Amino acid sequence: MPYDPPTHSVERSLRRAGARLVAGLDEVGRGAWAGPVTVGAAVTGLRKPPEGLTDSKLLTERRRNELAPLLADWVHAYALGHASPEECDELGMTAALRLAAQRALEALPVQPDAIILDGKHDYLGGPWRVRTVIKGDQSCICVSAASVLAKVQRDSLMAEIGDDHPAFGFADNAGYPSPVHRAALEEYGPTEYHRLSWAYLDGLPRWSHLKRVRAVAEQDEQLALDF
Repeated sequence: MPYDPPTHSVERSLRRAGARLVAGLDEVGRGAWAGPVTVGAAVTGLRKPPEGLTDSKLLTERRRNELAPLLADWVHAYALGHASPEECDELGMTAALRLAAQRALEALPVQPDAIILDGKHDYLGGPWRVRTVIKGDQSCICVSAASVLAKVQRDSLMAEIGDDHPAFGFADNAGYPSPVHRAALEEYGPTEYHRLSWAYLDGLPRWSHLKRVRAVAEQDEQLALDF
C-alpha cells in the first residue's frame, strides 16, 4: 500500500521555535507478553534519510534489517533504553515507558533541546520539551529512524532469549501474542522473561496463581487505545 515518506516538518518547526537539537522517540514491545519495553531515541538533523525509511511496522523484516545498519551510520546519534518485565509489572506501562525513554535519552552522547514523541500522550514529561505526534513514526524522519532501530534491536534481543526457550517462538513473535506463544505458555508456564501482571495469565488456569497485581492500578488499557 502506498504511503507518504516521513519529513522534517515537525523538527523544522521546533528548530524555528529555538530548539537546536531535536530527538525522535518511539517505543516497541508495549503490547508484548514477554521481554522488555524498549524506547529508541534518534537525533538525525535535517539531512535526507536512507531510501525507504518509514514506520518499522510498515516494513518487512528483511527491509528493516537492511535499513538498520544504514541508519546507525546515518544518524547523528541514537540510543536505546529498556524497562525490564519486572519493571513493567511493578510500575505499570506508562511509568515503564517513561523509565525506558529516560534511559535512552540519558544514553545519548548529545542532549536534545526538544523531543518528538510518537503517539497522542506525553508519557515522558519534564524536564524535556515534548511534542507529541500521532503516527509520528510514519510522518517524522527522526521518529521513523528511532522506530526501525528500536524494533530491529529488540527483535534481535528476543531471538537471543528464544535460544534458551525454543518452544515459545520468540525469534518469530518477539514476545508478542501468537498461537505458538500461547501453546507454550499453557504447557510450560511463563518464563523469567514474561510479564506477570498481564491479562494473558487470566486465560491460563494452570498458571494464573502466578499473576502479580500492582499496588497502584493504572489505566493502561485506555492508553493502549490511543497509540
